[in-house]
Amino acid sequence: MSDAGGHAKRQRYGWADYRSWPDDVRWEIIGGQAFDMTPAPGTRHQTVLVAISAQLHRHFQEKPCHVFVAPTDVKLSDEDIVQPDVAIVCASDRIKPTHIDGPPTLVIEILSPSSMLHDRVHKMALYARAGVKEVWLVTPYPWLVEVFLLENGAYSLTHSYTKEDVLRSPTFPELAVELGKVFDFPVNPDEEIKMIKEGRPSYGTP
Repeated sequence: MSDAGGHAKRQRYGWADYRSWPDDVRWEIIGGQAFDMTPAPGTRHQTVLVAISAQLHRHFQEKPCHVFVAPTDVKLSDEDIVQPDVAIVCASDRIKPTHIDGPPTLVIEILSPSSMLHDRVHKMALYARAGVKEVWLVTPYPWLVEVFLLENGAYSLTHSYTKEDVLRSPTFPELAVELGKVFDFPVNPDEEIKMIKEGRPSYGTP
């Protein structure tokens, strides 16, 4: 793999390298290793991002925490720079003119087939090491939001939500996200998944 400037592969990269790369390409660095974040997100990803960000912006207006959406650079160390889909930052001294310097309080990652393993494995481990208190992993379809809370250096799944639910954050108890408004996009008939539902058997009972 070459770096964003087309140079031969090096063993490790850092903040100075990252800042020298072109703005029209998207990379993340975790543990000094560069990850190419292309292709660009799809329309469902962007629909979910806009909808969830709108509800967060309304909630955090006139509150001390601030909402940032991708592409916003989050520098967790000199060799750990990422662009989460959404970051809630409650420490004002971490908000710099060019980037966020230090861990956000809450991070949201919207999963896609190309990024799912990267987000679940590499970035979750990084967020735990960096001390990000709460992480949401959002699957656009089938509709799912998993809420993780950092406890003793590792994440625990506190709750899973689907399209019909109102999400409640363990870190921000007054925050309520209506997921029906987040997952508001059409699903093609050939994509529909036959969900398991409660019912009553019509056989084997008197």
